[in-house]
Amino acid sequence: MARRTQNPKVLAIVLAGGEGKRLMPLTADRAKPAVPFGGIYRLIDFALSNVVNSGYLKVVVLTQYKSHSLDKHVTSLWRMSTLLGNYVAPVPAQQRVGKDWYLGSADAIFQSLNLLADERPDIVVVVGADHVYRMDFSQMVDQHVETGAGVTVAAIRQPIHLADQFGVIEVDDDDRRKIGAFREKPTDAKPLPDAPHEVLASMGNYVFDAETLIDAVTSDHDRMGSMHDMGGDIVPAFVAADDAYVYDFKDNVVPGSTERDQGYWRDVGTMDSYYEANMDLISVHPIFNLYNYEWPIYTSTGSLPPAKFVHGHGDRVGEARNSAVSPGVVISGGQVSGCVIAPRVNVHSYASIVDSVILDGVDVGRYATIRRAIIDKNVVVPEHAEIGVNHDHDRERGFSVTDSGIVVVGKGKKVPL
Repeated sequence: MARRTQNPKVLAIVLAGGEGKRLMPLTADRAKPAVPFGGIYRLIDFALSNVVNSGYLKVVVLTQYKSHSLDKHVTSLWRMSTLLGNYVAPVPAQQRVGKDWYLGSADAIFQSLNLLADERPDIVVVVGADHVYRMDFSQMVDQHVETGAGVTVAAIRQPIHLADQFGVIEVDDDDRRKIGAFREKPTDAKPLPDAPHEVLASMGNYVFDAETLIDAVTSDHDRMGSMHDMGGDIVPAFVAADDAYVYDFKDNVVPGSTERDQGYWRDVGTMDSYYEANMDLISVHPIFNLYNYEWPIYTSTGSLPPAKFVHGHGDRVGEARNSAVSPGVVISGGQVSGCVIAPRVNVHSYASIVDSVILDGVDVGRYATIRRAIIDKNVVVPEHAEIGVNHDHDRERGFSVTDSGIVVVGKGKKVPL
């Protein structure tokens, strides 16, 4: 058992090896945590911002699939003071204990135990890299130390009718902070004692004593039939040993949060959820407030000029309404409404873009029309082209169309008419 102290030494591990198959084609050339979001961010920026805002400045990022852009982003942006011994370090899969790459999230930690041996932390905070939320992990660590838990699992309340979409935590009858059962996507979930219409869904964030984590992933490595997954194998083992506790996300208070965005969390695991999370940012009173300067989401846009809107004569007006527009964007006589626009996008005269997410470097030609679409980086949309107007035509040109009608155009394509 690691020593319990009032100021434990904490190492944060960010699990960033996700392949993100359900986000294709956005993950055709990048890992899921590297997918751009909200105009200027990458998904991993939310996890890393939460960790460092919580006061934990020794961070390792475990990467695996298509990690070049992710590694570049982390190493170029996330720099700490080496004078004080702080760091954010991407660590690729290295086959340190055999010829296998990471077989699961627990195996990723097992294969990286040298990092714990080097740092010798008291507490390890393990977080996923591809969710959108704000969270002060120090409050979760405080509960972990107070209860003496083997593992503490962060959980968010969800409607009980959605239980079959999550790993569901059922609390102990005698101690509501203890996990009585952990069930994967149940159809007969047990409701919360204080909220019959809700369940607790795992957020994929965990706190361990360091020695306890080392023992757990080492035992799991030798366990026949294990999938070597944190949620699927490690947590159930702690539940079986009566040593797993839950941290209710509703109790987490982040500085600067409002009643509207308190407890916001989105798993952007599908194209529809990715689109909806982007749309959450742009209302007059956004569901997720990027303008909370007391708990900033850190990123960098480089040396880009301000966004520019030009032309204002007749029907040739450059404007954006109910939209988030990033630096380096030029809207030249085009119309943008209900959109998230990433840096270096050009929108030419008489073009119309509505309810869409446009990523870096997209060029939208004159008279082009885009409706409810996600356009990946460096796509060229020629004059008079239409996207999202006729879904049959979109599919004929090789674009993805989700069940809800969101059209997705992959990176670097020139859109045919």
